[in-house]
Amino acid sequence: MPDTITITDDRTGKSVTVPITDGVFPSSAIRELDPNLYMYDPAYLSTAAARSEITYLDGAAGILRYRGYPIDQLAEHSTYLEVAYLLLNGELPNKVELDAWIEDVTLHTFIHENMRKRFVDGFHYDAHPMGMFISSVAALGTFYDDAKNIHDPQSRHNAIVRLIAKTPTLAAMCYRFSVGLPFNYPDNDLSYPANFLNMMWKIGDYEVHPALERAMDILFILHADHEQNCGTTAMRVVGSSQADPYSAAAAAAAALYGPLHGGANEAVVRMLGDIGDAENVPAFVESVKNGESRLMGFGHRVYKNYDPRAKIIKEAAHDVFEVTGKNPLLDIALKLEEVALEDSYFVDRKLYPNVDFYSGLIYQAMKFPVDMFTVLFAIPRTVGWLAHWEELLNDKDQKISRPRQWYTGPDERDYVPLDQR
Repeated sequence: MPDTITITDDRTGKSVTVPITDGVFPSSAIRELDPNLYMYDPAYLSTAAARSEITYLDGAAGILRYRGYPIDQLAEHSTYLEVAYLLLNGELPNKVELDAWIEDVTLHTFIHENMRKRFVDGFHYDAHPMGMFISSVAALGTFYDDAKNIHDPQSRHNAIVRLIAKTPTLAAMCYRFSVGLPFNYPDNDLSYPANFLNMMWKIGDYEVHPALERAMDILFILHADHEQNCGTTAMRVVGSSQADPYSAAAAAAAALYGPLHGGANEAVVRMLGDIGDAENVPAFVESVKNGESRLMGFGHRVYKNYDPRAKIIKEAAHDVFEVTGKNPLLDIALKLEEVALEDSYFVDRKLYPNVDFYSGLIYQAMKFPVDMFTVLFAIPRTVGWLAHWEELLNDKDQKISRPRQWYTGPDERDYVPLDQR
């Protein structure tokens, strides 16, 4: 059987045959049939807008791999900065490369004093941390003369290192401002996740617990990239205009800020709180089936199986709870998962727990307020955005993003003067 597809325009009888590669065929087939013929594909459900070597995702089988490495192996054996190197460079680093990379990132964790003293102080006292974070990432580019030199490899590297190094600092700064606490400067003797936790929580004597440090590292790894999601698509679309990476990353973070993208774990925590007790789970499940309630943290646009990240987070949660004490919502979550996965209503619809179902419980146990959940998502996802941004710039097939539209408005009509309407 040939790996081709033939498309026939029944209006003209013209046919075009093009190859199928890895389940994808080129849209040039449509243009060959008729240059004025377009496909209507809202939300890009069937459109591959990018060719990428970064992340492989098989939603039916529940597989997620970074550069070919299974996510469970990376979560068990790796660190976030090692994974960041992998996503950006395509290969895991050796000892010398990793040490140099960690040093490079560590040397750029500080932010300009004017960012803290003048820019951040301009926010209202109760500004949302994610709104502050998005604005701060965009503003970061104004502090560097080479921000727009995106075709220079060294300038691109500088921007990538700065963004990876400084996003935890910006995140902690936004949180501390939102609760009226003084800013904690980075402590570059600490690891990447420990430094972030230290900037977040240090008041007087404070020491990061190793279990929480490792949990933060795992959560960062799991959220580092996820193929062509909404935020990554925003990064690529804005990047295709050759905007600087700080502006493009701010656009990606703005997409993440939307409740349908980065706010799901926040919704899970609220849902579990509303359920109130494990005994109420069966009644809640019935209300979901009757359309009276919504089940959050289950199902995914891509995954039609158990999200592999959810399994890893579920296991990591126990290590966190040994330090923090068990989140009282955990029993509700476990009961909800048990009941839902035994109910054909959810199984037939392939609604399985996703990464958001348990991540919010860990964040809450670690004392992060709900308003910070999306910021915690943005910190590690920055490296995924940057990896896709650089891949985009090196792809000769990529042009400025400019989707077609299906115009459904009125035909031409004449202007009617105001006094005749």
